[in-house]
Amino acid sequence: MDFQYSAKVQDLRERVDGFMKEYVFPIEEERDHFLHDPATLWQPWPGTEKLKEKARELGLWNLFLPHEYGEWSPGLTNLEYAPLAELMGRVLGASEYFNCAAPDTGNMEILAKYGTPDQQEKWLKPLLNGEIRSAYVMTEPGVASSDATNIETSIVADGDDYVINGRKWWISSAMDPRCKVYILLGRTPNPDKPKHQQHSQVIIPANTPGIEIIRPLHVLEALHSPGGHCEIQFTNVRVPKENLLLGEGRGFEIAQGRLGPGRIHHCMRIVGMAQRALDLMCKRADHRVAFGRKLFDHGSVRQDIAKSFCEIEQARLLTLKAADAMDRYGNKVAKDLIAAIKIVAPQMAQTVADRAMQVHGAIGFSRDFPLATIFGTARYLRMADGPDEVHMSQLAKLVSAARIPEAI
Repeated sequence: MDFQYSAKVQDLRERVDGFMKEYVFPIEEERDHFLHDPATLWQPWPGTEKLKEKARELGLWNLFLPHEYGEWSPGLTNLEYAPLAELMGRVLGASEYFNCAAPDTGNMEILAKYGTPDQQEKWLKPLLNGEIRSAYVMTEPGVASSDATNIETSIVADGDDYVINGRKWWISSAMDPRCKVYILLGRTPNPDKPKHQQHSQVIIPANTPGIEIIRPLHVLEALHSPGGHCEIQFTNVRVPKENLLLGEGRGFEIAQGRLGPGRIHHCMRIVGMAQRALDLMCKRADHRVAFGRKLFDHGSVRQDIAKSFCEIEQARLLTLKAADAMDRYGNKVAKDLIAAIKIVAPQMAQTVADRAMQVHGAIGFSRDFPLATIFGTARYLRMADGPDEVHMSQLAKLVSAARIPEAI
């Protein structure tokens, strides 16, 4: 096992790090104020497109898409992408500048893997070019959506069309004016099929009649402009049958192909967030004086720094191991490690951010520092892409099934 990055990855790390330092960190505060200004709510920060153009010129574009996607991919493995995503994760939202932001990444993977040539031409290419944004439409307010077999929104065939009816919520990116397409998971009921073949996924242009955005939802008092997380009503929304992905009853097959990479991308980025929190904690401890001594000279602060370092390293290594397993054996075989890191990484980052906030004192709870944002992001990522409890339940089944035959 080689723990050293290859020359190619090291070069990309240096280039991504340089881009972050030259272009992203200097505008972090400006962008944050813009996105929290009521006068500019739901508008993208005006400098976004220039930074995207610059990243593309430098070859730092679509780095997330694994090499097996052929012509659509820049050729990296999941393992090679992991340290790059970590660097992007140090500033919330920075992944967009590299066209590596959720939910677009997962939707691009769906379209690249399962889309028809016509679907790819119409929707994948504009997403890969960073010309539009997208939303993934799954969760519903009326059912416990962590059990996706509960999903009730109907997709019913009617002549040459499908008609969609239902209510969804926590639909990320839907408020962004650049969001032009949804990929929706709904029920195409067939009593002759098992429950995991009762759902399908369909492409819906965002301007289709019958779509009503009910409201944006707060996440720990934040609206997450410009994309937000919305509650949406679909009433007799009609799309042509060629908008169906892969085939009727294959929605869960697509979902599993999407959620594995999406989950580990979150973990890659959140390791970067935790590292940023630790770096800020160290700086604060070295500069701030209390009771006649630097904070660093207080034993409890040194312990917080030491524990945080250990926990970040553990999560980073588990992330890399999961990414490597995905590359070697595929997402299905690596699902135990994907579940494990999805359990570990957000909780770790929440804990590290909490310590860093405490070391910073009251200012750590403000937007003068990114610590409260990191804390909040880590907390909601313990629910996004499946709650901790679901991943723990699934992981326990996988571990038990693998270990019981060997038990002494």
